[in-house]
Amino acid sequence: MNNIIILGSGRSGTSMLTGMLANSGFHLGDDFEYLKKNKANPKGFYEDYEVNTVNEDILKETLGSIPEFIRKQLFPSSTFYRARWLARLSITKNIISSQKIDNRIASLINKERFCYKDPRLSYTLPIWQSVIEKNDIRVKYLVVYREPAKTANSIIRECRENKALHPLKMDIQKALKVWELMYSHILKNYNEDENKNNWLFIHFNQLFTSETQNKIEDFIGASINKEFPEKKLSRATESTDKVSSKTSLIYTQLNKFSLYT
Repeated sequence: MNNIIILGSGRSGTSMLTGMLANSGFHLGDDFEYLKKNKANPKGFYEDYEVNTVNEDILKETLGSIPEFIRKQLFPSSTFYRARWLARLSITKNIISSQKIDNRIASLINKERFCYKDPRLSYTLPIWQSVIEKNDIRVKYLVVYREPAKTANSIIRECRENKALHPLKMDIQKALKVWELMYSHILKNYNEDENKNNWLFIHFNQLFTSETQNKIEDFIGASINKEFPEKKLSRATESTDKVSSKTSLIYTQLNKFSLYT
């Protein structure tokens, strides 16, 4: 079995993919059920509290923070603590960490056969990789994605249904930008990795096919729960929202890597 990090924006199928691996012998974290099941994820999120907190702290360092009362008054639609899985982080932004954060990551990866999932990892992966390399740990990366507009509309629905996210005033332009930037960071990390064999790209629709399920098993070195994915649980609908040429190009690149047609 290999250590696994699952990458992808929120509402792209990362929870479904992680659920398929949940009973495969991986360490998902000491508190991977702290996010309760809801309409969006009726089978669970499979995100560990400390993994999410580490990533929130990295993004806090990177994006900077202002007192909450000032944010509410002057920047009400900007992301805040625990909502930075919806941050829009420029591809040129330098990701900032600290020795304390690095030590916490080292503790998290000091587990036999771990599998961690968090949308924020799309941004924070370089920090994790730096610690992983220092500790000489082998990790493979599973990237899952789906149509940008479908994902964006699912993000908007999530923000509408979750009262805590109402201040973000999420709309289609913001949601599409989240998708674009997260996968831009993922592709940048992939292109800079000399060992491309450590990466597997999967379109959401491929999760239901036996060919891809077998490919995942070969990739991770373990059996998965092939009955876990249920198409009826997907609330995504076809969208007529137009995406930018840049977003379209990223989606085309992802399809090329996953062999999705």
